[in-house]
Parts: sequence; C-alpha cells; structure tokens
Amino acid sequence: MFAIIGGSGMTQLSCLEISHRQIIRTPYGEPSGPLTFGKMKNENIVFLARHGHGHTIPPHAINYRANLWALHSLKPSHVIAVASVGGIRADLTPGRLMIPDQIIDYTYGRSFTFFEGKEKPVTHIDMTLPYSQRTRALLLQAAKNAREAVLDGGVYAATQGPRLETAAEINRLERDGANIVGMTGMPEAALARELDLNYASIAVVANYAAGRGTNVSSIPLKEIYAVLEQAMVGVRNILEHVVSCDGH
Repeated sequence: MFAIIGGSGMTQLSCLEISHRQIIRTPYGEPSGPLTFGKMKNENIVFLARHGHGHTIPPHAINYRANLWALHSLKPSHVIAVASVGGIRADLTPGRLMIPDQIIDYTYGRSFTFFEGKEKPVTHIDMTLPYSQRTRALLLQAAKNAREAVLDGGVYAATQGPRLETAAEINRLERDGANIVGMTGMPEAALARELDLNYASIAVVANYAAGRGTNVSSIPLKEIYAVLEQAMVGVRNILEHVVSCDGH
C-alpha cells in the first residue's frame, strides 16, 4: 500500500478509484480528516488531505502526529507527501516540481516528536538524510517514466506560517542555503523518521518567494491557485507512474 498526503491544491486525488473512507483514532487525537482508501493502477492507496477536506486547517494547527500515526498503523510501503512551496532559487519558477533531499526547520511550538513524557526514554533520530532514499529514487524514476520534468534535490525551508515571509526573511533563508520555502515539511518529515516510514516529498512551486520574480513588491495570491491546478496535473501523472514502478 502507498500512502499519499495531499497539501494545498490537492485536497482530493481525482485519479483514485475510491472504495471507502475511514476515520482512524490515534493516541494523539484525530488526523486532519477521514482517510480515503482506493486503488490506482490496481495498487492499494490511502490518501489524507493534510489541511482537511475543505482546506480549513492552517499549517501550524495540523495534528502532524495523528496524521503520521494513522498512516503508520496501515503499514504503507511508502509515504509520499505533496507540498506547495515558494521558489527562492532563480530557476524555481511557478509550476516547477522538485524532489527535495534536505530540509531546514524554522518552525516552533509544534508537537514534533513521539518520544516525550517521563515514561519514555530520550531518543535521538538520525536526520542526516531527512527523506527516504528509496522513496526519492522511486519518485525520480516515476517522473522519468511519466516524462515529467522534476528537479532532483534541493533544500526545503520549513517556516511557521500561516503568513507568508517578508523579503528580508527570504534573503535570510537563501543565505542559509534554502532553495524553496513551505510551511508543512516539519515536523512531518521528522515524525515519519521516528516511525521508520519511507517518506519523501514532491514539492510544487506555486509562486516566487517574497522579493523574487518579476513582482518583487507582492505575491499575486490569485495566480497561485491557477498555477497549482495546472502543476497538479503533472503530480498526478507522477503518482500514477509511481505505483507502476518496480521495487515498491
């Protein structure tokens, strides 16, 4: 079984033959919404809308622990997270797709670990490579098979949100080595690692980050949704090819 987490622009998976929806209870509360089960190319798929079906849960209020725990309980072979981001690097124009390989966490105040409480021992997880190399390779091969252009590797900056960043903050992120900026990459990636899930992300550039592109004084929010709608066609194409790749 593959698990897919949909972000902004993907509150449902149109290429999924839905069989049923199920609410899964977890020790950490309820996930963002019911999990959707079905098939894609005869492969079992479970889909979860990260922000809720109506896109009503802001990034800082998502119950990441419940989301990952619910998916973990189903023992998926891979967890693929789709996330919309802002492009910092000049070549990361709206509509581009990236399979990031690194992440920098600027979030705060989020429930970021399963290993807390007096009854649990201190546990350190290795985040040298924050995304599963197996899942990244699978996504890259699927993109090649689907003839969809993706950038292999890049640094995702996870910010708190829900507001967008200032131009000065984006300059700082760029100096830190970030190429794209989003609001949901952490603690999602770290929690997936704690649960030993094969987790990787498809980052969809929805807009230029603040101070970048041709309109440096503002971000045209109305244009973001049109870009996401078009880019998600490519994402769905990749996902359909993922389930056809060998070695999953």
